[in-house]
Amino acid sequence: MPIRRVRPTSNGRRSITFLDTSDLTKGKRPERGLVEGLRKHGGRNNRGRVTVRFRGGGSRRLYRKVDWLRRDKDGVSAKVIAHEYDPNRNARLHLLEYTDGERRYVLATHGVDVGHVVTNGPTAEAKAGNCLALESIPVGLQVHSLELTPGRGAQIARGAGATVTLSAKEGDWAIVTLPSSEMRRVLLTCSATVGQVGNVDANLVVWGKAGRTRWKGRRPHGRGCAQNPNSHPMGGGEGRRNGGRHPVSKWGVLSKGGNTRDEKKSSNRRIIRGRKRGPRVGK
Repeated sequence: MPIRRVRPTSNGRRSITFLDTSDLTKGKRPERGLVEGLRKHGGRNNRGRVTVRFRGGGSRRLYRKVDWLRRDKDGVSAKVIAHEYDPNRNARLHLLEYTDGERRYVLATHGVDVGHVVTNGPTAEAKAGNCLALESIPVGLQVHSLELTPGRGAQIARGAGATVTLSAKEGDWAIVTLPSSEMRRVLLTCSATVGQVGNVDANLVVWGKAGRTRWKGRRPHGRGCAQNPNSHPMGGGEGRRNGGRHPVSKWGVLSKGGNTRDEKKSSNRRIIRGRKRGPRVGK
């Protein structure tokens, strides 16, 4: 998908880029019955307190109900009837119409276009867009929308251009390599979609202006060294200064490198090789 540039009529549009939308189905509105209202919370919890900073505003949008499981349609073929935009993620969506008449949204797979037929289940062929268990997928293929627990639905490789490589099979387990270079074991009964998530050029978009980020619901991120000392450990000082200490978060936790994963997480035993991490500052 090519990157589209615009005429630099102002400073805000001088370096801004957009994704070409010529591949989307023209005039297609969201499928009624597969959307619902999306209520925003501005980063606040049920008590009204901010738990995630720098969130708020954003354009109004409808949430598309994506089918992350696809298990209850095993053996039923479906035709891709539309290629749609999703404002809630950087990936595109395919609208599938099954032979029984039901329609569902799934993540668009790179190389699968409108008119193609996809299938789910053990009888499906290991080709792009088909969803089947890892035990039925040959070693070396790239997959996305990978389950970590059978029947829970896709959890891994759901962003635009994401892909997971099926590296090996040992007994009841498959060894997969994640985009972060992490290698982990996954049960062979977990399902995945063959291929790569579409919209592979999404990471090349230049936002160009601050207002475009506000449309996405992101408020300005104030630097710690620009705040008062009672608001941030890095704040205060005469004039501009770098803080005089190792970079820390608002709550004093070292913020450069290090392991942030819970050491007691039950799935740690399935990790064969962790992702690459930088050295911990101050250690």
